Amino acid sequence: MKRQFVKKQPRQSKPLVQDPAQARAYAFLLLKYRLRSENELKARLKRKGYAEELAAQTVNFLKDRAFIDDRVFARGWVASRLKRPLGKRKIKLELAQKGVASDIVQEALGWATQDYSESQTVAQLAKQRFSKLKGIEPLKAKARVYGYLIRRGFAPEAVSEAMRSLGKEIE
Repeated sequence: MKRQFVKKQPRQSKPLVQDPAQARAYAFLLLKYRLRSENELKARLKRKGYAEELAAQTVNFLKDRAFIDDRVFARGWVASRLKRPLGKRKIKLELAQKGVASDIVQEALGWATQDYSESQTVAQLAKQRFSKLKGIEPLKAKARVYGYLIRRGFAPEAVSEAMRSLGKEIE
């Protein structure tokens, strides 16, 4: 039996909502769950069907009254992501995707990583992850640990150093 594909009809675009009170209420609802960047909030308002201009006005309204601040958002995001733990590269990428300016990202990373040693964190994670892979041949386990650490956004230099020290401990 041959499959027949049905062409999807293009979605009817929603009529743009123009009520500022509704837009603010929706923005407050989003902020109730977690802090958001200015661009993230603007994008969510547009996706909900609010006009571009109304979304910008709503974000400015919230910004003027200090309900949203990209600096505060970035600091909170960095602090929470370092606890997971994730590497600086991944955190920087996530904040860029959320529309936070690069100077704010650098400032937040600098502020949060004053007492943070990425190499120690990588070494600790590598040991933990390697210990979980006892039944696998060591070379394959090291490759998996390396991939795991790189995907978590740690610097390749720190990961390579941790893998070298892990290799010395194994032998």
